[in-house]
Amino acid sequence: MPLKITNTLSRTKENFVPIDQENIRMYVCGPTVYDYPHVGNARPLIVFDVLFRLLKKTFPNSKVTYVRNITDIDDKIIEASKKLNITTSELTNKVLKDFHDDCDYLGCLKPTKEPKATEHLHEMIDLIQRLIEKGFAYVSNNHVYFEVSKFKDYGKLSNKNIKDLISGSRVEISENKKEPGDFVLWKPSKENEPSWDSPFGQGRPGWHLECSAMSEKYLGKYFDFHGGGLDLIFPHHENEIAQSACANDYQKLSNYWLHNGYVTVDKQKMSKSLGNFITINELKNNHNGQVIRLAMLSTHYTQPFDWNKNILENSRKSLEKWYEFYSDEPESINDANLKYLLDDLNTPLMISNINDLYKKAKSGDTLSAKQLSSSCKILGLFNQNAEEWKNSKKIGKMPPEEIEQLILQRNEARAKKDFEKSDKIRDLLVSKGVLIKDKDGNTSWEYK
Repeated sequence: MPLKITNTLSRTKENFVPIDQENIRMYVCGPTVYDYPHVGNARPLIVFDVLFRLLKKTFPNSKVTYVRNITDIDDKIIEASKKLNITTSELTNKVLKDFHDDCDYLGCLKPTKEPKATEHLHEMIDLIQRLIEKGFAYVSNNHVYFEVSKFKDYGKLSNKNIKDLISGSRVEISENKKEPGDFVLWKPSKENEPSWDSPFGQGRPGWHLECSAMSEKYLGKYFDFHGGGLDLIFPHHENEIAQSACANDYQKLSNYWLHNGYVTVDKQKMSKSLGNFITINELKNNHNGQVIRLAMLSTHYTQPFDWNKNILENSRKSLEKWYEFYSDEPESINDANLKYLLDDLNTPLMISNINDLYKKAKSGDTLSAKQLSSSCKILGLFNQNAEEWKNSKKIGKMPPEEIEQLILQRNEARAKKDFEKSDKIRDLLVSKGVLIKDKDGNTSWEYK
């Protein structure tokens, strides 16, 4: 059964046909390392990790190269480092370590390559020079801009024309540009900002440029997959295509473009102002990373994902059941179970099938038990053995003495018929993973 993928470029589900059967290549836009990654950042990490695993499984005799870049020079990084009164490199090194810890927590495999922008200035400058020589870029007041009108396919990925793209987005206004939609390839650095020598003057590269330069270095001028969040289609991916295609005389940069849907929190956009901004790091004390991973995979990657307590609790309960049939045996999954992932990474159907395997395994079907374990592993679950899973549930639990004190307060509130207070205490205990039972005037508790 062939792998089918929803291609943003064609807006259809297509059969995957490798450019080179022996070397399948994928590029995914990585983090800008200026702050702790949040749950919205977790989704592409998990989605494209599943694709990486599936490609390795489906093409066992092929080399699968997965490149995920690190943006370690950017306006946000400079601003954050100034606020913290540290250098940009001190900040990015700290945040990159946090990012790698988060990837391990979420059960993600390491990519084949993880290039940093600051280590590829030579490649970026070379790309700019090619664009200038071919007439697609121009120098203006120590800036270099890509001239969008010169690329006739601009807007093809977004399925919009240039005017619509500009009117619907915040574009940089500058007297240095020929047209509002032109985007910067190189700009002068301000005083006390990171700066590099170039034929265009001291400065630093534009954000879009780095991905084109690094993907070309590690994957070639034209490769199989390019992925990222839905928010990157414009302007980032649109600009990547334009500069890479024009520099290399190709009409497209990648055959298949994949974009995961947005993440909301209780049906609202996640933002610090609403107080619903959740970092991956904040989750570690209360949730096993596999719970987060399974929750994210419960919705198809192309659809919006809503983060809420119910989906986390349901994921925890599912894992609790499935771990009854954890096996240390090497992963061995048959085509009947793999078909759900091959159909456009349909993880919700894969999860539904695992539940069916669980029911059969409970009735004594040993083959279903083995397939359950293997199916979980190809999703990146079961990355801990049964004992490690059991022990991990104790991490971050509310101390027994604190639980007993809250139960005492709850019983006092109930005696005074202050049911609002008693309900709040019960809800707090439940949210901390504590199950309470009232029977014959006594209250008992246990960790969920």
